[in-house]
Amino acid sequence: MKILVTGTAGFIGYHLVKKLLKRGDEVIGLDNINDYYDINLKYARLLDLGIKKSEVKSKQLTYSETYSNHKFIKINLEDTEDINKLFETEKFDAVCNLAAQAGVRYSLENPYVYIQSNVVGFMNILEACRNYGVKNLSYASSSSVYGLNKSQPFKTSDHTDHPISLYAATKKSNEMMAHTYAHLYGISCSALRFFTVYGEMGRPDMAPMLFADAIFNDKPIKVFNNGNMSRDFTYVGDIVDGIIRVIDNPAKSSDKFDRNNPDPSISSAPYRIYNIGNNSPVQLLDFIKVLEKVIGKSAVKNFMDMQYGDVVSTYADVSDLIIDFGYKPDTSLNVGIKRFVKWYKEFYFIKDNK
Repeated sequence: MKILVTGTAGFIGYHLVKKLLKRGDEVIGLDNINDYYDINLKYARLLDLGIKKSEVKSKQLTYSETYSNHKFIKINLEDTEDINKLFETEKFDAVCNLAAQAGVRYSLENPYVYIQSNVVGFMNILEACRNYGVKNLSYASSSSVYGLNKSQPFKTSDHTDHPISLYAATKKSNEMMAHTYAHLYGISCSALRFFTVYGEMGRPDMAPMLFADAIFNDKPIKVFNNGNMSRDFTYVGDIVDGIIRVIDNPAKSSDKFDRNNPDPSISSAPYRIYNIGNNSPVQLLDFIKVLEKVIGKSAVKNFMDMQYGDVVSTYADVSDLIIDFGYKPDTSLNVGIKRFVKWYKEFYFIKDNK
């Protein structure tokens, strides 16, 4: 299968591309390599996929030196002409759109970039799929769409009409836009609501990396809401396994869809929403304890009030994954954190004090 994966210099995109390449798919990777966080980490991910920084030129395909079935292109999703040219030339069988402006808190500071990347950019992907015959689209949504919902675990059948950050609102809009294209043009569209992903090559703006950096460098960590928070931490390998199952099984119309009582996660169109989470929320302070134990060093904690735009807890109901694919993320926190810390020490050249 020939697959376009956007956001391949990103955390999840990198891991997905690596697994797709190893199983033999032909992959075109796309990323704009923006400076939202350290671009050196982004280029390190690309290098592991055989793409050298020195070879990357804007709007030109770069061939992998490691995988003969991999090419990379640096463009922005919001550049309509470039996206159309890529689709016209490469003729994809499937598209997995993971590229987006990430981060709940940053959306409070720079809202306009979220509209450009997450709304305009996604519009370009939808239109390109329509115009160039791609019928298999999967894309990143987020657990953030559950917003003010309190009933847990979060179910894909829940209504998500009360987001509390612009980031969440853009992800909700992606789901609505995708349904429209599934209905009008028969494009199979599957939304992937990720829950607090962690692991090797992780994002520096997320808690696991922020905490590890602080602990290793004797800096205090910020513990919001005085630690009274929980997250459904999900290991990146489990996330990728879930994505691949969705790519391999494009969404279909559901004969269970009831127009008088519509379930938001299914449709008479080829449209589906999935939670991909560990189905096992962890208290933030317990997460920190596991990280401290694996690192072998205590954290200096700075307890703070709740961060505006954040939610107190997340908890994924993954029954749809189980029913449709016989799959449930199951990497334990202890195992996942050990893998993450091992990578972190190797990547940042940290030696054990033994």
